[in-house]
Amino acid sequence: MNIADRIDLDIFHKIGKVADQAQRECYVVGGFVRDLFLNRHSKDIDFVTVGSGIDLARKVADALGRKAKCNYFPRFGTAQVLTHGLELEFVGARRESYRADSRNPIVEDGSLDDDISRRDFTINAMAVCVNANHFGELIDRFGGIDDLNAKIIRTPLDPDITFSDDPLRMFRAIRFAAQLQFDIHPDTLAAISRNAERISILSKERIETEITKIMMSPKPSVGWMLMQSTGLLKVFFPDLDAMRGVEIVNGRGHKDNFLHTMEVLDKVAAATDNVWTRWAALLHDIAKPQTKRFDPKVGWTFHNHNFVGAKMIPRIFRNLKLPQNEQMKFVQKLVELHMRPIALVEEVTDSAVRRLIFDAGDDIDALMTLCRADITSKNPDKVRSHLANFDLVIEKMRTINEKDNLRNWQPPVDGNEIMAMFGIGQCREVGIIKSYEKDMLVDCPTPNDRDLALRLVIDKAAELGLSPITQ
Repeated sequence: MNIADRIDLDIFHKIGKVADQAQRECYVVGGFVRDLFLNRHSKDIDFVTVGSGIDLARKVADALGRKAKCNYFPRFGTAQVLTHGLELEFVGARRESYRADSRNPIVEDGSLDDDISRRDFTINAMAVCVNANHFGELIDRFGGIDDLNAKIIRTPLDPDITFSDDPLRMFRAIRFAAQLQFDIHPDTLAAISRNAERISILSKERIETEITKIMMSPKPSVGWMLMQSTGLLKVFFPDLDAMRGVEIVNGRGHKDNFLHTMEVLDKVAAATDNVWTRWAALLHDIAKPQTKRFDPKVGWTFHNHNFVGAKMIPRIFRNLKLPQNEQMKFVQKLVELHMRPIALVEEVTDSAVRRLIFDAGDDIDALMTLCRADITSKNPDKVRSHLANFDLVIEKMRTINEKDNLRNWQPPVDGNEIMAMFGIGQCREVGIIKSYEKDMLVDCPTPNDRDLALRLVIDKAAELGLSPITQ
């Protein structure tokens, strides 16, 4: 097959010309070729040459002139040329062998066939020649085009060897399935299950890169359910794996919390591209296995699972190499608060709505997106009824926030003024007074009333034995 019309761009002709002058074979390979057939645009283009990739990259950069910048990575035998918004990566064709205790290969020079056969999946194992005599000629040794048309993820060689050699490819298979909405070939999927324990040799940072891409896919549940069914999840994220299944006592069961979480995650993903809101959806019920209890009178309970779950977030983020910063605190807040808006459906009071707006601050919209997605049931009438009541809560929040401007609200008397009023420095008493002032005002119809705030501060200070200093 020849696809010269698909790569009929100046950059490919220029690189082909440089390769011809150097008497070197040169091919476009990997994801760029795959995406040509999927009509997906990519600015990252990988080239393989038989010989030194660094040497060819240097010649290409010289031919492209001053606007081209070249970065060399001799340790890996690769070079990157940056030009006109494109990232061109060059590598020499190679073959690889692996040790059982490492995913880092022993690399040797090889042929184009060696290079293609070492690639992870058939859809990524195609190459297109840019040399003038064979410009646009497609090399597809392993049926990549057929697998693209069938929407199949499959390894070029024995999947057990492929995954044992480089266990990260198991995550990549699942990531491509989620991103492209492809199926994993049964033989390839079975090999993932057989080799799941091999991921223990991977760095957590490499795993984090793949699961973040899975989280940003159109339907993230595809990836997480594949990780669960193949046993990968149990190895690297046992807290989430523990949510799967239903326990029955005295004929009474609870919903499968893992499947419920997957439904909530996909609903949130349909509503927002914010990866941290998606993480909050994945983790909102993470403490249910720990808090699950059976009460003969009421059935299954999960009391305080939101608070316990919020406390688990820092450890989970640390274990998964996710950031220990404001993003983590955002997820933690949403996990802790996710029960509050749903509870308001039963009784929508101004006081409870004010307190929720105050506690959520600027994250209220993300919280409401999560909570709306959390309304799930197999009974569509029940879902419609709950969503209608939830809409009333949202309207109440809008009305109260417009009136009182409670987002990021701060009480009228701050900590510095409290210290000045009573002639004290930073101490426990200041925190007690501030908390009391906030708690009382947020339940008050006039939360910005400064005179009322001053009276509250003075009254609480008096209980603590403090008196205002005279000026």
